[in-house]
Amino acid sequence: MNMKLLWKIFGLFTKVAMFSWGGGPASLGLMQREAVAAGWVTPEEFADGVALSNALPGPTAPQASAYVGYKLAGWPGALSAVAGTVVPATLLMLILIIGFFSIKDNIYMKAAIQGMRPFVVGLLAWTAYQMAVTVFNLKQGVGVSLLQGWDKWLIGLGAFLILTFTNISPVWLVLATAAIGLIFYR
Repeated sequence: MNMKLLWKIFGLFTKVAMFSWGGGPASLGLMQREAVAAGWVTPEEFADGVALSNALPGPTAPQASAYVGYKLAGWPGALSAVAGTVVPATLLMLILIIGFFSIKDNIYMKAAIQGMRPFVVGLLAWTAYQMAVTVFNLKQGVGVSLLQGWDKWLIGLGAFLILTFTNISPVWLVLATAAIGLIFYR
């Protein structure tokens, strides 16, 4: 077992967890950037890992990190990636929660949180954009992407509209789109 690689995996995912704001989904953009820059996965592989993670119950970020870690070093790599994603940030959060409740009504704390909320929306939008570039092959341009991947655009738009305008559980959409994939993309 390559302990040096396991520590690198742990370190990268710790960095992602500690420097991404907005929780698991918001960390995916930074996670993709770091894992791709390290040469560990391609954007397409990362998109596959996120798709698989979203098809499973539970938090997406640890699952996506496990995907990358497993690709690099099997089960030890997956465990190292999940530990890096979860343990340091969880310990920090436990410490901060204790302090937060003593200052949550402070005008400066309220102002800081008000400023961070729209940033998190922007970060999530950027993460969605990064995923869209890969999934819809937008590097060729929107027109070419629409012509060659209209089916993917239709699935994405349909999922967005159903989730926005109905109370249907995302679980049913995961199952439906998995079935669509099995039928049409084999």
